[in-house]
Amino acid sequence: MSRIGKKPILIPENVEVKIEGNKVIVKGPKGELSREIRPEIKVEVNENKILVSPQVETKKTKAIWGLTRALIANMVKGVTEGFEKKLEIQGLGFKANIEDADTILLSVGFTHPVRIKGSPGIKFSVEKNIITVSGCDLEKVSQIAAKIRKAKPPEPYKGKGIRYLGEEVRKKMGKKAVATK
Repeated sequence: MSRIGKKPILIPENVEVKIEGNKVIVKGPKGELSREIRPEIKVEVNENKILVSPQVETKKTKAIWGLTRALIANMVKGVTEGFEKKLEIQGLGFKANIEDADTILLSVGFTHPVRIKGSPGIKFSVEKNIITVSGCDLEKVSQIAAKIRKAKPPEPYKGKGIRYLGEEVRKKMGKKAVATK
């Protein structure tokens, strides 16, 4: 039995939820999101709550039940508050610039700049060495942030590279430090 799946999702005042067959559409002040729901899961709106329940209880349905509830809750949160991920650039000469409204340009030690395109609804902002990726869809925001980090992940000896804000990178000792022991 899913504990997360049982919890109802409260709908804020300025959010509109529609269910069309297996599709859930959530509209709010930050935008509109939609998602296809598996046919084994039943989603219904009662007053100002969204209820998620399984149609038939099988092992697979129990696994999908909590996931579906969490995805719908993220949609509601995204259209009201939005999501953002912050990345930090560390390294001498490493920098980021916004090229277009949906493209970020990274200079991270390669012979050429790295261009990363965002998807519609994703906004970039750069302040000194902090890159902020924001939008209403958590999946897209996280995917773009992961793509930016993948351009130059932090290396374990000096810690240079792009990391999430607050992420700790375990540093390794170099050859000289190991040889003296």
